[in-house]
Amino acid sequence: MTTRKQIRLNAFDMNCVGHIQHGMWRHPRDRSADYLNLDYWMNLARTLERGLFDGIFLADILGVYDVYRGGAETAIRDSVQIPVNDPLLLVPAMAAVTNHLGFGVTCNLTYEPPYTFARRMSTLDHLTRGRIGWNIVTGYLDSAARGMGGERLIAHDDRYDMADDYMEVVYRLWEGSWEDGAVLRDKQTGVYTDPAKLHVARYEGPYYKVNALHLSEPSPQRTPVLYQAGASDRGRKFAATHAECVFLAGQSVANLKLIVTDIRAQAKARGRDPRDILVFLLAAVVVGRTEREARDKLEDYRRHASIEGALAHYSASVGVDFGKYDIDEPIRYVKTDANNSHLEAITTRSTDIVWTKRRVMDEMILGGRVAPIVGTPAQIADAFEALMAATDIDGFNLSRTVMPECVEDFVELVIPELQARGIYKTEYAPGTLREKLYGWGKSRLGTGHPAAAVRNITPP
Repeated sequence: MTTRKQIRLNAFDMNCVGHIQHGMWRHPRDRSADYLNLDYWMNLARTLERGLFDGIFLADILGVYDVYRGGAETAIRDSVQIPVNDPLLLVPAMAAVTNHLGFGVTCNLTYEPPYTFARRMSTLDHLTRGRIGWNIVTGYLDSAARGMGGERLIAHDDRYDMADDYMEVVYRLWEGSWEDGAVLRDKQTGVYTDPAKLHVARYEGPYYKVNALHLSEPSPQRTPVLYQAGASDRGRKFAATHAECVFLAGQSVANLKLIVTDIRAQAKARGRDPRDILVFLLAAVVVGRTEREARDKLEDYRRHASIEGALAHYSASVGVDFGKYDIDEPIRYVKTDANNSHLEAITTRSTDIVWTKRRVMDEMILGGRVAPIVGTPAQIADAFEALMAATDIDGFNLSRTVMPECVEDFVELVIPELQARGIYKTEYAPGTLREKLYGWGKSRLGTGHPAAAVRNITPP
């Protein structure tokens, strides 16, 4: 008997008003403007845990979207990820009201020293009892570079070279500085930590160097679960080396299959188990008890969508001002230092469709780059299963529409349908986030991962 593949789910959100589906904050039932209130986030965490979500994936951006029409006015007016607050500060509050929900937080390594960042993540891993993950990003906005004192963004592939070097530092801090058993907490002898079991993390690379002890005692996972969201050639190489969870968006089914296959093949060539890489696809869902109810809800939501906001977001994401294109002018590939893979998806990787500004806008049904999946719980489940079968992905990052009703509707209507089909868990597995994803006893990265090579282990 063949076991059906289990679907994994993250809620995809951001500490801001307008995240992916732009304009939804204008809907009379939307409460995303309550993002400044901790109760808003704690209630969301409780709802997601009730729905047995694997985690909440918190996006982040440094800088503003100022490419569209040559400035940031559209993004500011439509609240396109501005104002935006720090995602990490939400995690302890949400962790305090949940027991199992994981937290994938986006942190831009280009502007964060690895020594202090390693401590911050260890702290969160302790406070969440091993439920923290890190979405590794290098940024894609010139406005962020200017905010950090530079002139323009570092070149795309150079940022990934820096990221590889950065990972060497944090691995040595998380995995190599403190041995297992270093912390004694012995009140009788007065020894809290055995100095003989601490080691200075030493590394000097082309971009980063360290010569220090890690400041935090070993956390439940040591290295957080590693997320990555790059589908370019260089991004896939980085994912195959470092990532445990890969986030993909805006690709055709055929492209998705090719990317997933390529990442796993590259991982295998590096000595990793390719099934240790879980792939999540961006999706938005509008569900109703009947198909008519779902379609009516979609039209209700659609009246509030901001296509201009979506174009401002997309322009900055790919580094191309769509405001300069005529409505039916084919979109051309231009090498930029922004998110190259998104532009490739509608140009060089799109062999059967000619993408124009009109076609891009037609996809922006709810003010986002991906058309929503709309229907009854059974139809949503059918769509999920079909996408997983066609692309070999492992699950979905579900972006919000109208909050919090979109999450509540999904938990109430879709989760029971997935469970009835035997393709979604009915209870959480025990342990850390990594153990929930990969199995009991696998709280630390496996031996095939480059982090394992720098561990200090006391000989027997």
